[in-house]
Amino acid sequence: MIGLAPGARVWLAAGVTDMRNGFDGLAAIVKTTLSEDPFSGHLFVFRGRQGDRVKILWYDGDGLCLFAKRLERGKFVWPRATSGTVSLSAAQLAMLIEGIDWRRVERTHRPELVV
Repeated sequence: MIGLAPGARVWLAAGVTDMRNGFDGLAAIVKTTLSEDPFSGHLFVFRGRQGDRVKILWYDGDGLCLFAKRLERGKFVWPRATSGTVSLSAAQLAMLIEGIDWRRVERTHRPELVV
């Protein structure tokens, strides 16, 4: 798992992205379409048209990192919006990467106050 720096955010790029894009193409999308700085240390997550591939662009302080994952079965859960961004927590990103529906997470146990 990527060790997020304090204050780093995870941004999901709504809609679909051409997965042929590499470092420069995705950085350009972050700047122009998302109006963010690709060198901010935030993570930017993109999904392909078929929904089985994601790419994550991240600046770690030394250079841009590009992570990719393809699911052999199933699709990555993505917002229905066609443009803009959605902010995720680190836990939601971990679920997304594992193919888990990060939008409907339910606790199996309700914490109770011990008196």
